[in-house]
Amino acid sequence: MDQEQPAAAGPVLEARALTKRYGGFRAVREVSFSIRPGELLGVVGPNGAGKSTIVRMLTGLAEPTAGSVLFRGQPIARDLGAYKRNLGYVPETPDLYGFLTGWEYLEMVATLRGLERHRFRRKAEAMLDGLTLFPHRHNPIAGYSKGMRQRIVVISALLDDPALLILDEPFSGLDVTSALVLRRLIGMLAAAGKAILFSSPVLEQLDQLCSHLLLLRRGSVVASGTMEEMRAGPEGRAGELSLEARVMQLTEQVDAGEIARNLFAAAMAPSR
Repeated sequence: MDQEQPAAAGPVLEARALTKRYGGFRAVREVSFSIRPGELLGVVGPNGAGKSTIVRMLTGLAEPTAGSVLFRGQPIARDLGAYKRNLGYVPETPDLYGFLTGWEYLEMVATLRGLERHRFRRKAEAMLDGLTLFPHRHNPIAGYSKGMRQRIVVISALLDDPALLILDEPFSGLDVTSALVLRRLIGMLAAAGKAILFSSPVLEQLDQLCSHLLLLRRGSVVASGTMEEMRAGPEGRAGELSLEARVMQLTEQVDAGEIARNLFAAAMAPSR
């Protein structure tokens, strides 16, 4: 796919005061951020923080109650089809057609994206081989393991060289080798100028991969910035808290050590 190159300083994706209400409940409250070429934004927060709702709005699967999503400076609602052709999306829970084979599923994605046949075959074969799925390409997806399904979705997201990637827990179900390959691949894609949003509950993954971090709590942003800024904290004193401790401090507001000690005491208490 021929893509117009974004301006170096301009964001590829921008969220402006995104708000989502379900009746009287506000799931997301005026969330704003931007991702520029080469940036990898990690999104983290406890359950119920609004991560999934934000991803649905960013991918065009849900309409914001207020606020807007912009792709290269233009609201995605103006031409949602064109936006999705520039988007590679790996959902948290892939919803695949089990009656199709892996190859047939990728063929369907390529057809919907208008990918040339010879280009599709070359790219699909290389990526299936790299993620050890080539011998299973003609097997029905219904017989795939969770990790195999996840790898098929990753391949489908990358088929048409998208400018923007939204990865919602992309390592779910992957074996150690596939996870290592994907982690390095994500780093290479960012280095090549892709704009990437990465949602994960695993702080180690975020710490290793991301250039920026967005912390959510109860649908609102409680902190955001570069990884260096997030490690240093608001006073700029680097090293006082680990990233894990700082995220817990800002999002959960609980003493994880105290809770763990109480659970340990309960588990080790005599049964009689």
